[in-house]
Amino acid sequence: MQLSGIAQLLLIGLIAASGPLAYAWARRSSGMRKLVWVIVFFTFDLILFGAFTRLTDSGLGCPDWPGCYGTSNPLAAHAEIKQAESAMPTGPVTVAKAWIEMLHRYLAMGVGVLLMALAALAWKQRRQADLSPWGATGLLLLVCVQGAFGAWTVTLKLMPLVVTVHLLLAILLLSALGWFAMQRSPGDAPPAGLAALRVPLALVWVLLMCQVALGGWVSTNYAVLACPDFPLCHGALLPANADFASGFQLLRPLGVLQDGTHLPVEALVAIHWAHRAFALLVVAAVVWLGLVVRRSGEPGRVAHKLANGLLGLLALQVLTGISNVVFAWPIAVAVLHNGGAAAMALLLALLHAQATRREPVAQRAGVMAVSA
Repeated sequence: MQLSGIAQLLLIGLIAASGPLAYAWARRSSGMRKLVWVIVFFTFDLILFGAFTRLTDSGLGCPDWPGCYGTSNPLAAHAEIKQAESAMPTGPVTVAKAWIEMLHRYLAMGVGVLLMALAALAWKQRRQADLSPWGATGLLLLVCVQGAFGAWTVTLKLMPLVVTVHLLLAILLLSALGWFAMQRSPGDAPPAGLAALRVPLALVWVLLMCQVALGGWVSTNYAVLACPDFPLCHGALLPANADFASGFQLLRPLGVLQDGTHLPVEALVAIHWAHRAFALLVVAAVVWLGLVVRRSGEPGRVAHKLANGLLGLLALQVLTGISNVVFAWPIAVAVLHNGGAAAMALLLALLHAQATRREPVAQRAGVMAVSA
């Protein structure tokens, strides 16, 4: 890609980040804290749009990286895109898919610019700011790793393991941002009962991330409809034809095994069934944790509200998961299922941040001001 194209991409990233930066600037008395929350919002949007990109098969809408046929936008690459679309009308490259893919990249660049700004502000105000400059730098490094997996998603032609790790890193980034934001937001010290749940909160978050990994493996291998019935799978609790060895062969391209043979249907059944079965453990853990957290604090307190939100999202996840099978994987429901998983991880991170507070966080005017 030429230097001019890279410069244009950087400019687009700056434009995407300009609105949130202006908002943080306007909130000078709490600018850095507000900026972290804005990045949380944009990262969640990025996860949703990334799910939409994957579910519409737009991941290779522009088959090179970081631009589109060596340009910064699909308009400049219109001739190349139309040629590829004419050769394969239902293939991975179409005008619509190219725009979806590049919009996803633009949003990702905007999040990267915001994290660069956050790290710069944290270092500049390191003697006053509540956010550790090393923590902000860690967030920036995490988004860089996430960007690298985004590039490998394209260059390795949607390799399932790479795409799944890309999803996991996105939700890890969202959780870390939420944890940092909640830790530094004004509020009371946590109830004693919540403080005792720090380890269970972390363990349930890990369980949820395992389920997200299994869900990502289902999606990236197109195994959503491998079990077309519910609650059974091909009329059995455990399908006799499930091929777990092939289904969980990790280091392989999309749609084939390591020996080059096509991924069998039995492998897809195993992938789908594993996601369903593990969901039972996650549902039980989240219900238990949500109920315990609700009992640990007074109604109306932050922890109580977060626990209610977590239980509500769990119900939504179960409903959308079943709907994906019953209604043959509608895109809107599938995107909502992805977003629900990300939101649950975020709420668990916020609860953990509440549980690990040692003292009330006061809102101090001017301490976290965004200065020129």
